[in-house]
Amino acid sequence: MKIGVIGSGDVGRVLAAGLIGIGHEVKIGSREPDSDKLKEWKAANGPRASTGSFADAAAFGELIVLATLWSGTHNALRLAGTENFKAKTVIDVTNPLVFSEHGPPGLALGWNDSGGEQVQRWLPDARVVKAFNIVGNGDMVNPDFPCGPPDMFIAGNDDKAKEDVSTILRAFGWNVIDIGGIEGARLLEPMCILWVVYAMRTKSRDHAFKLLRR
Repeated sequence: MKIGVIGSGDVGRVLAAGLIGIGHEVKIGSREPDSDKLKEWKAANGPRASTGSFADAAAFGELIVLATLWSGTHNALRLAGTENFKAKTVIDVTNPLVFSEHGPPGLALGWNDSGGEQVQRWLPDARVVKAFNIVGNGDMVNPDFPCGPPDMFIAGNDDKAKEDVSTILRAFGWNVIDIGGIEGARLLEPMCILWVVYAMRTKSRDHAFKLLRR
């Protein structure tokens, strides 16, 4: 499959490399597609790796990963061209974080709205699925924990899109828990804050979530 990644930060590059590792062709979209960090990423990931503008990546992808900082998300989508997302599955990895000088970040949206719902409104003809936002980028691909694979919670309105995303997650080594429609992002985005708070208190980024059942 051809996959476009909108965003060239650590999260975008990690997921793009992981997707290449399971056989996909990936184009990262960036404001600076010829930057040194992207040249290094292309060299490390071989002929299935390419870069371009946001619009190039969105047009290229049969499936699209949205991995931008929240503050730049709307503009990145505008530059990518909403027509390039029509009828495509979009994995929304963003978190609507508001940072402060002291303490953990807060949420710009919450309780009765979410970043996932906002992305779906910005891309009304796309099939948005919230995923990957509850864990650090170091464990997004092939998470390895002594107690077994962690759980990735996902939310979205389209069942086929969620199955497409679940196939990728399982290939990466995750268990998948579908919590329903995109409004479930109201629950998943605060889980990012919980992940961050624990990381700050323990000075470690090596943790993930697991749902225990009987």
